[in-house]
Amino acid sequence: MSRVPDRAAFPSVDALNAELDAVAAAHPGLVRTRRIGTSRLGEPLRVATVGDGPADAVVIGGPHPNEPVGFLTVTALLDLLCRDAALRARLGHRWHLVACADPDGARLNEGWYGRPGDRRAYAEHFFRPDLADQVEWTFPLSDGDYRFDRTLPETAALMRLMDEVEPSLVCSLHNGEYQGAFFYLNRDDPALARRLAELPGLEGLPLHHGEPELPGSRTIVPGVHTTPDGRRVGAAFGAGASSADHAARFGALHLVTEVPMWADARVADRTPTGTGHREIAAAGAAARRELADLLETALKAVADELTVRSPFRRSTEATLRTLRTLTEHAGEHAGEHAGEHAGEPAGPDRPATVAEAFDQRQAVHLFRLRLTGTFLRMLDAELAAGGAAPAVRVQRRLLAERFDRWLAEAEADSPGPAIEIRRLVAVQLGAILLAAGI
Repeated sequence: MSRVPDRAAFPSVDALNAELDAVAAAHPGLVRTRRIGTSRLGEPLRVATVGDGPADAVVIGGPHPNEPVGFLTVTALLDLLCRDAALRARLGHRWHLVACADPDGARLNEGWYGRPGDRRAYAEHFFRPDLADQVEWTFPLSDGDYRFDRTLPETAALMRLMDEVEPSLVCSLHNGEYQGAFFYLNRDDPALARRLAELPGLEGLPLHHGEPELPGSRTIVPGVHTTPDGRRVGAAFGAGASSADHAARFGALHLVTEVPMWADARVADRTPTGTGHREIAAAGAAARRELADLLETALKAVADELTVRSPFRRSTEATLRTLRTLTEHAGEHAGEHAGEHAGEPAGPDRPATVAEAFDQRQAVHLFRLRLTGTFLRMLDAELAAGGAAPAVRVQRRLLAERFDRWLAEAEADSPGPAIEIRRLVAVQLGAILLAAGI
């Protein structure tokens, strides 16, 4: 972890490919790069293979395009493996490294990659496809009456790679915003979970003690959770299975790493507040419903005037549906996980911790800025095409004003600094090495 170099920004897709090519050129007898598929828009999907151990490991960077920490974790891991023959031998794996699993989506985020600590830049240039359009969540799924077979070309490429090498380890690299670090494991392995939970502290990152992101997770130790059942998540959100479900075909250990981009000590503060857990969960759900109502009204005001089939429109419409589903699920299951963590009083009516209260507020800030930023990009695409109707210009002005207010509220609530990229990469790298058996 200490060997990870300082980085001031995240690379563009072209710069990332150039960096991988440079490492491969410097180690021609050790690194092999090849094309494993083609993205929806025609971008080459590439894998770099290094090592000759008896077991195979697949590492996936950037399965969500607004989460580029994994780009640099892949390049750091590749460089480390090339330079350290003893480490390669000790790990005993042949490594297959996919630096960017969604290059089309990554290009739509490049506007903020060069300014990773700027929350306005992040929100204004944000793009994230809905679950049913994500590389991570479009693996084939058939469960009872539910079927998902709209597998993306990028997902199909990862499937072919895994089918070819039959990995014993698969790592999917993710990052968040204002949260602590946390991990998902597809095995109930308390010893590995405890070691993973120690990693963030080595780099000064807090563990996340807020609510689980998706339904179906159980806490192994604080900050490490069991992987959600892809059948449950896919059916609930109209998506497919995850990379963890496909990895299970080979009995592989599957690890998801989640690291934050901004720091706030409250994400790990388990001090009880004076407010009940159900009350703060209900307040968070109400705020998210209010957001969905507002943006759905704005969308109806312009729907008949939109002529540009932009990715921002598809993301806005689909993410609004997902927000509704998430909010209703949170309402139905409020308090379901209450008291699971050691040292917390049990029961759904217990006082919420500082971490849980902070997490609920951050979820509201996150959805407000992400959704409004993408909505504005949708309207800007219409305006750029020329001849936009008055309703488009009116909603552009109204939402821009609201965006500015919401950004000010978010920054006032959580003014913490951006975390050095090196530290985020180091935690992801350490987690991969632990999972590989160091």
